[in-house]
Amino acid sequence: MPRLGTLPITMQHEPQTISSISHPEDFKTYYYNQKLDHFNYRLDSYTTFKQRYVINYRYWGGANASAPIFAYLGAEFPLDEEFPNIGFLSDNAPRFKALQVYIEHRYYGESVPFGSMKAALKNESIRGYFNSAQAIADYAAVLLHIKKNISAENSPIIVIGGSYGGMLAAWFRLKYPHIALGAIASSAPILYFDTIAPQAGYFSIVAKDFKETSESCYKTIKKSWAEIDRVASEPHGLSTLSKRFNTCNELNASSDIEEYLVTIYSDAAQYNHPPSYPLSILCNAIDGASVGTDTVGRIYAGVVAYMGNHSCYDVNVFKRPTENSEGWNWQTCSEMVMPIGFGTSPDSMFPPQTFNLNEFINECKSFYGVLPQPHWVTTYYGGQDLKLTLHRFGSNIIFSNGLRDPYSSGGVLENISENILAVTTINGSHCLDILLARPSDPQWLVMQRKTEVKIIEQWIAKYREDLLAFKLHVRAKYIYEGNSTDSYQK
Repeated sequence: MPRLGTLPITMQHEPQTISSISHPEDFKTYYYNQKLDHFNYRLDSYTTFKQRYVINYRYWGGANASAPIFAYLGAEFPLDEEFPNIGFLSDNAPRFKALQVYIEHRYYGESVPFGSMKAALKNESIRGYFNSAQAIADYAAVLLHIKKNISAENSPIIVIGGSYGGMLAAWFRLKYPHIALGAIASSAPILYFDTIAPQAGYFSIVAKDFKETSESCYKTIKKSWAEIDRVASEPHGLSTLSKRFNTCNELNASSDIEEYLVTIYSDAAQYNHPPSYPLSILCNAIDGASVGTDTVGRIYAGVVAYMGNHSCYDVNVFKRPTENSEGWNWQTCSEMVMPIGFGTSPDSMFPPQTFNLNEFINECKSFYGVLPQPHWVTTYYGGQDLKLTLHRFGSNIIFSNGLRDPYSSGGVLENISENILAVTTINGSHCLDILLARPSDPQWLVMQRKTEVKIIEQWIAKYREDLLAFKLHVRAKYIYEGNSTDSYQK
């Protein structure tokens, strides 16, 4: 399954910085004593762990002004790897006089119950509490705690998330509408479950992105798989491939380099952010190789351009377990089952391959001893017939997508109702709208963000109108019942 996340695998093209309008010292870290289990009443359900969250008060207009709270819902990464790059909150906090809150997802970063991720995943008695429903319940508890501490009961909350976090933001608004006034779900593939979106949707867009960038690059990649397999089948072929791709260790199978390449191509398409446009960098290298360079040599030139110059290339770098990847592996093997395959279309630039649910289930069972629940996400949150279901039920959600993002194939791309809106851009990539704004941003991206800001302003204006009407109603009722205006003020 292609990775999710707001940032590319390599930060070569996306340096981490703190927003220019915020100062590092403004971000204050806190820890909330979070319940392990929100949905049972067993003794161990009341066990607590420290959940990390960060607050920036710099621009907040205060509780008396009912100034809003922007809450970023952390996803499958430690919080300190995410929030320095999430610019939507810090870029717009001055305009809204908003409090900025960033909450870490349970079992990631410093919010792991009982020690390390590895220990938590080995412990069958606590591993089951690692799921999205518990995570959004955590966010509810933390946000209510913050509002109580700062006496901000009337401050509306807008939740923001990207990728998996975008799914969490949308689901949070649907499950906790009394806590969040609205949600921005950036690049949230909430329809990539239970065969709602086509299996090959993701890789079809990857191929389309490459073809639109450079048809010769697309054709070179398309024919490279057969060439790699041909070289591998020759005597000492794997040794030859290892030398041609300058791998740090000799390849055990041609699939080692092929999986490495698939990850690079997916990452380049998914995170083809301006101003560097890494997909163009990769294709320019493939196309620009010297005359006479064979297919394998051109593919290697693309690897060097995308990954940078190194003494050797570790083809297992993306497969090597990390705490983040181990956590996400568990989530995909329990509830986040997204059936993604290459497909069999002749337009694909990948070898024909479909997602095999039975193989996936057996593999997960061998890892964890439990069976994935491929239908649970749509059972618990919905997804089938989403437009019909949410047309009258839900409200105040922005589903933002860039149509060059492969995961947009599982996103909401059309308005569902007057206030569940799809904001799309033809050239956009994964989570680009919620990343830090830059002077070099193209006009279409600037306009996308302005559209989202305008929608949020409308939500907050309507909320304040309703709040004022409610207060006037309560006041009138109080006086009508024979009480004085002075006593009401008291």
